[in-house]
Amino acid sequence: MQIQLINVAQKMPAWVDAGCADYLKRMPRELGLTLITVPLAASGSRQSATQRRAREADSIAAKLRPGSLNIALDDKGEDWSSSDWSTQLQRWMAEFTHVNLIIGGPDGLSSQCLQACQRRVSMGRMTMPHALVRLVLLEQLYRAWTIYQGHPYHRE
Repeated sequence: MQIQLINVAQKMPAWVDAGCADYLKRMPRELGLTLITVPLAASGSRQSATQRRAREADSIAAKLRPGSLNIALDDKGEDWSSSDWSTQLQRWMAEFTHVNLIIGGPDGLSSQCLQACQRRVSMGRMTMPHALVRLVLLEQLYRAWTIYQGHPYHRE
């Protein structure tokens, strides 16, 4: 299985890159995890947030493979515990060859992009810096894997 974490962003702070690199090193090859950054649409005074989201959606769509499971990170999505993430990861491994986890930019994801996703997942009701969402998501994927493997990393 291959997992693509697609996020709309600009250059991340060094601490985010270092944290993401650490979790990527820990990830097993079976997950084939890659990070893909789609550039933010230029925020000119002539473009509305809707127009920027639509441009970003086109860039995201170009990264999606047909037949993939597409999951949007969305504040109105389902709340998953770490155990839920593990259960979902096991299901993905059994049913899909490609999974895309999509993080929108500051304006969020377009309605077209949300409609192209089979699931929506929330990272919680807290407001987080965009950069931190990517790092927390990688940590949860790693934790999901360790739960699946029965590793004592996760304590309930």
